[in-house]
Formats: sequence, C-alpha cells, structure tokens
Amino acid sequence: MDDKQIIALYWQRNDNAIAETDKKYGTYCLSVANNILGNREDSEECVNDTWLHAWNSMPPQKPASLKLFLARITRNLSINLYNAKKAKKRGGGEMTVLLDELSLCASAGGDVSREFEAKELERCINRFVRSLPKRECNIFVRRYFFAEPVSEIAKQYGMTDNHVSVALSRARQKLKKALEKEDFI
Repeated sequence: MDDKQIIALYWQRNDNAIAETDKKYGTYCLSVANNILGNREDSEECVNDTWLHAWNSMPPQKPASLKLFLARITRNLSINLYNAKKAKKRGGGEMTVLLDELSLCASAGGDVSREFEAKELERCINRFVRSLPKRECNIFVRRYFFAEPVSEIAKQYGMTDNHVSVALSRARQKLKKALEKEDFI
C-alpha cells in the first residue's frame, strides 16, 4: 500500500491505517527509536506511541512524506523518553555523545528557549544542512537527526569510522561558523 492510501485510511478513521503503517514503517521507526534509546523495549514503546500520535494528527495534518512525518514523531518521542530516563539516572549513551558533540558548536549564551528564537535557529540549521554537499548532508542528518552510530554510517558509505568522525567534526565547525554569522553564538 502506498503512502497516499495509508494517509487516506487515517483521514477515514479506518483502524487498518495503523496496521498498514506498522507493516510498511514499523522496522524503520524501530530503528530510529533504537538509535536514540539503545533499548528494544523502550523503542517498541516509542513506536507504539508514534502510531497513536499519527492517528491523532491525521486529520488535520496531511503529511507530504509519511516516512519523514513518522520519523520526526518517533525521534521526538524517543528523545523525550531518553531525557526522562536520563533525569532518573545520569548515564552515558549515544545521545549523550551526540548532544555533547553538537553543544560545542550550538551552545548559545542567551535564552534560546523562546519560540521565535527557536524557530529562527531551526531555519538557520536547516539552511546550513541544505547547503552541504549531498554526502556530507546525509552523514550529518544520519548522525544528528537519526542518531545513527558513527560505525553504521561508516559501513553504509564504505568509509572508516575516523573518516566519518572527521567529516562530522568539519561539518560541526561549519555549523558553528554559520551560527556565529547569524548571531546565535
């Protein structure tokens, strides 16, 4: 079943929408969640919550890309669960490493939590990511949006872990310059 048909099921409030979504994107969303959480049980919980959020969001939303729509929901739910668990026990993990890496180039001195500033920051980062060459963009997004480990990215692109790490370091340096230019840092 294609995405338009699945979205139509949501708009019709047909229970098969969730089953079809799970069949087509269950493994994908589970991978997104597991990259962030590193725990199968928690990841499955996030995927189930993703289906509920998708059900509650459509209608009124009609996503242009169902895959990206579901990935964003899964990612946000996973990060929220990660932060909740991290607050309970201060442990390490992939997300801690990711956030540390990005904090070096995106830490702002002011109060960026206000909605307008957050939206402007998001636009700036999106412009930056779109300006990267395709391969760099894909590596950056896979690492910082989908939280994929460096080793998996390296395997996917036939690179060494060190080469991916260097590419990410250079991209973060470029991002830092872009954020400085836009006065976010």
